[in-house]
Amino acid sequence: MIGISKLYCGTVEPSDALRYGRMSGKLPSHLLQFSSDKRPVVVWNMTQKCNLKCIHCYAKATAKAAKNELTTAEGRALLDDLAQFGSPVILFSGGEPLMREDLPELAEYAVQKGMRAVISTNGVLITPEVAKTLKAIGLSYVGVSLDGMEPVHDHFRGVAGAFQSALKGIRNCQEAGIKVGLRFTINRYNQAEIPEIFHLLDEMEIPRACFYHLVYAGRGSKLVEEDCSHAETRVIVDRIMDMTKALHDAGKSKEILTVDNHADGPYVYLRLLKENPERAAEVLELLKMNEGNNSGRGIGCVSWDGEVHADQFWRHYSFGNVRNRPFSEIWSDLSNPLMKQLKEKKHHVTGRCAACRWLDICGGNFRVRAEALTGDVWAPDPACYLTDDEIRNDS
Repeated sequence: MIGISKLYCGTVEPSDALRYGRMSGKLPSHLLQFSSDKRPVVVWNMTQKCNLKCIHCYAKATAKAAKNELTTAEGRALLDDLAQFGSPVILFSGGEPLMREDLPELAEYAVQKGMRAVISTNGVLITPEVAKTLKAIGLSYVGVSLDGMEPVHDHFRGVAGAFQSALKGIRNCQEAGIKVGLRFTINRYNQAEIPEIFHLLDEMEIPRACFYHLVYAGRGSKLVEEDCSHAETRVIVDRIMDMTKALHDAGKSKEILTVDNHADGPYVYLRLLKENPERAAEVLELLKMNEGNNSGRGIGCVSWDGEVHADQFWRHYSFGNVRNRPFSEIWSDLSNPLMKQLKEKKHHVTGRCAACRWLDICGGNFRVRAEALTGDVWAPDPACYLTDDEIRNDS
């Protein structure tokens, strides 16, 4: 995650993270990306079942639950282990996590264990009653996915009325007093919707939005040709920065993040270097704390069947199953060559990544995207839009 509001608008300073000792168990949620211990935030895709038919679903969700989904008791055991391991956040996802009747029970259990529980949802099933329940159990955050305004969103979601239902879900969260934000996956067909998303943030007083770069996984792997070009991506990131700053300057600060392309960090820094060198120096320190992509280190995934993955997009490779070994044991087992390499990625990347001056703050970007397009997990990430001049190490 690259905090555009944190970095570009200065809502976070290096001293903010240092004040908490940079340990994930002590950091507030908006500073977690700057932790030094990198205890994994875990995405639990707790069900394959979904009520929509999203054309870009990385999990290939279906209308029916998988037969081998973890039971409630197995979910509790997973949460016991994650809490003891020190994972600061559990993100309940799917499919659609609200399709599981035991989500409130499991989320409440996670909160009781001292974890921050958040959900990623399409928002359609968040009735006033559901929102009140989620508030009562202590849910920290609800991320609702939108792909644009009504025609575009409903097209991507494959169900008419999904947009209006999502907005109702957002309003129900707000009325219940739960922090709610938007999740937007960028591609060539919806990039023009970004200004409307910012307008919606302002109009509905939504405090947070995450703009996700496309990752070639699941049904999203069919959208490679619909991904934005490098030139388009630069324009998009500039636009997000400009609109974030405009709201900030108008006294309407929002937490805006870009996700899944760590080239955004150096890109923000290079722009600030021209506009505000003093702020640029502070941003560089924050980017060093962030350390870039953390697949296999600071973020992990457990599938509905208990398989453990480097992140939610790397579903074709499992390190083991929590039914056989605890997540903490699987995650710490460096006898697996890939697990060991992911924890020290900068020693294994090749090509322009290996020679890039931003490697320490980018972390080699997305290995799963490189593998999807080239077949080589250590090849340069094809979505890196920085020029050869921008990455050249002249020192």
